[in-house]
Amino acid sequence: MKKHIFFDLDHTIWDFDRNAEETLNELYHIYKLDTLGLKSCADFISTYTDNNHQLWADYHQGKITKDFLRSERFSKTFIQLGVHPDAVPHQFEDDYVNISPTKTNLFEGAENVLGYLKQKYTLHIISNGFKETTLTKMNLSNLNPYFENVIISEDVGVNKPNPIIFEYALNKAKALKAESIMIGDSLEADIYGALNFGMEAIFFNPSKKEKPDDVQKEIIHLEELLKLF
Repeated sequence: MKKHIFFDLDHTIWDFDRNAEETLNELYHIYKLDTLGLKSCADFISTYTDNNHQLWADYHQGKITKDFLRSERFSKTFIQLGVHPDAVPHQFEDDYVNISPTKTNLFEGAENVLGYLKQKYTLHIISNGFKETTLTKMNLSNLNPYFENVIISEDVGVNKPNPIIFEYALNKAKALKAESIMIGDSLEADIYGALNFGMEAIFFNPSKKEKPDDVQKEIIHLEELLKLF
């Protein structure tokens, strides 16, 4: 019988791409990026999103550091789009990191689902996100009341999918594997991380990526959880 539900935050509850898009639209105009030759804000956002997703995948796997991710994602995007390295606005990353976590767009149905689940289960967050931004997102999006524990990889010293962070989370929650389940969008970090640890998992797949055969449980919308629990 399940008692504990562990959620990922970014791309699962907090709508990372939507919040990033809002922030980048603002910064595009603040920095007047069209004067650097970036005539399309949509192309800038699309290129950044691809780079950011790849860098985060590398970060999950421990291939790169937080500092490398933060230094690389925008500089790589600007240079790919034809901006000379000397003209890359280096304050851009800091402004993005300060503004983006203040956005409060959640995936559709998130508050309704969390309110329902909290009445029946103990809820927790396991996030590979940066500590300062994760806490800001939780606070400003009014998510703290739903969750008993917020486990952040920077505090643990390892990222999902490392089994150590799942062990740490269960110990902190005083939970057993058999009574726990992980819900997240990342196959590598959340789903295989949990499954390889011996814990059940549900793949949140709003973009309808192809589901591997060895991943049994999948949802497209968060509100599907109302029927599963």
